[in-house]
Amino acid sequence: DALKRSMKWDEDVYGREYDLDVFNIVAVDDFNAGAMENKGLNIFNSKLVLASPDTATDRDYELIEGVIAHEYFHNWTGNRITCRDWFQLCLKEGLTVFRDQQFSGDMRSHAIKRIDDVLTLRAAQFKEDAGPLAHPVRPESFVEINNFYTATVYEKGAEVIGMLKTLVGDEAYAKALDLYFERHDGQATTIEAWLKVFEDATGRDLTQFARWYSQSGTPRLTVNDDFNEGRYTLTFKQETPATPDQETKQPLVIPVAVGLLNPNGDEVVPTTVLELTETEQSFTFDGVATRPVPSILRGFSAPVIVERETTNQERAFLFAHDVDPFNKWEAGRALAKDILINSVLGKNSDRDILADSLAKVLLDEKTDPAFRAFALTLPSEDDIAQTLHGSGVVPDPIKINQEHIALKDFNSTRLDAQLRQVFDEMDCPGPFSPDAKDAGKRSLRMAALSYLSQQDDGKLAKSVFESAHNMTEQFAAFSCLIPTSHARNAIDAFYHQWRSERLVIDKWFMVQPAKAAANAALDVAKALFNHDDFSATNPNRWRSLMNGLVHANPAAFHAADGAAYIWFVDRILEMDNKNPQVAARAATGFSTWRRYDADRQEMIKAQLERILSAPNLSSDTQEITQKLLKA
Repeated sequence: DALKRSMKWDEDVYGREYDLDVFNIVAVDDFNAGAMENKGLNIFNSKLVLASPDTATDRDYELIEGVIAHEYFHNWTGNRITCRDWFQLCLKEGLTVFRDQQFSGDMRSHAIKRIDDVLTLRAAQFKEDAGPLAHPVRPESFVEINNFYTATVYEKGAEVIGMLKTLVGDEAYAKALDLYFERHDGQATTIEAWLKVFEDATGRDLTQFARWYSQSGTPRLTVNDDFNEGRYTLTFKQETPATPDQETKQPLVIPVAVGLLNPNGDEVVPTTVLELTETEQSFTFDGVATRPVPSILRGFSAPVIVERETTNQERAFLFAHDVDPFNKWEAGRALAKDILINSVLGKNSDRDILADSLAKVLLDEKTDPAFRAFALTLPSEDDIAQTLHGSGVVPDPIKINQEHIALKDFNSTRLDAQLRQVFDEMDCPGPFSPDAKDAGKRSLRMAALSYLSQQDDGKLAKSVFESAHNMTEQFAAFSCLIPTSHARNAIDAFYHQWRSERLVIDKWFMVQPAKAAANAALDVAKALFNHDDFSATNPNRWRSLMNGLVHANPAAFHAADGAAYIWFVDRILEMDNKNPQVAARAATGFSTWRRYDADRQEMIKAQLERILSAPNLSSDTQEITQKLLKA
């Protein structure tokens, strides 16, 4: 179904038809990647093909749909037009990620898809840009090509395509793509040729824009505003911090979508794209009756960090009134982040303003349930650590974890009535459908359940777990039960029910260390590593367990005694002898080590040096580890 819709969409939107009589899809259980676009014979990791309502969550269906589309779209952007050399990898990957994002937005919701994509970008690519593994969208060197497949090449590469489309407009973008396919079909080409197509189709000079491909790091936009007698001025300063691979940064072309709201919440200036090209630049809006509230970077029009002095009252105002779905969500997220950061720093934080804002959004029937579910989701602990580090504060992962739990507890108590109401209203009786409407209702219902479980020791989650008729609800309820007194029974019951379903048991291995208390998660991971069903030779199974500890539970991984560092490196070195690609990717779990205190840095440095001193270390893992240490 996903393949047929992908084929139809590529014909309708990009004018690209499939050119063979047969299209083969193969599912492989033991596979390092998610999928691979061999022409006419796409190879998939089985977790990105095999699904049924009983065994796959709504998220699984969404990922399968997107990855099937991605690999199919490579038939034109990757196979018929391919890369002259490895340094052009973003030519096919950035463009194809952008195309699969467009497809998923058309199939489901562009607003929800945009929020989801930005969450992924910030969690993976912004972290990459801020650490020792920073590199341009088009990297300039490599030891192992396997290490080229990064969030920067893929996700930031897609953002560059999106900016280009924003700058030239939809009609000119379509014209340029037609010219690209006409001019380069059957060729192995370059980024320069790609940009030349846009210059020829639109008449624009893209020399400065090309810096997005050669310059690493995440730009920061400092924004100031001024209002005087009907004239409102926004002043932007752009700066890209130095990265380990590049010291000097030049101004970029940055499209910033802006709207203005009046104090009543009405939009007085609709979305306008401002084009930044200089280090400092001002834009003036005339005829504005009262000082407006700016909505800046609508739709996340560029992969940048915006820094502007504002108040939680203004954030709450935008959360309530902004007509741009992304910035509406962003305002709520910024409100929660500010409260969390102040709590971590021991400052006063107005938790009531967040709870009051969420109460209104939760019960707003005009708002997409999937959006309301995103609004309920607090910024991740890693996001808080990254933000603190970016502002010059050494993050304490234990304190962040404690305040994260405390804020969720507070919200669950204050919003109890609203949470119970949406939990009941979002029920989806009848046959399961993975479509956007039902999936959005389930996501909101399960988000509400995760809060309600904070107060009743998982009593409601236990009921959902035992009665669920689909994996989305059963697994969400199971996740809620891990920190409760019902954990042992739920763990055993889930395992015995699904022990014959390999992909479901991968989830079982992942969620236990992810949801365990910080002081218990390492012991949980160690016990699971010795479980009869654990396989260190299956990439999915191994990654599930490691990611559950290393990425999903930072307070456990960064425990003060450093025991998790030692255990994790033991596993990396074992894996390096079996599967260097998986080991090298796992080593990037240490990419943020410089953000922490001196004691943690010393412990991690010792483990990185231990990796490098290992006999017969693969070049894959050696390259990553050397880059981490050089930072």
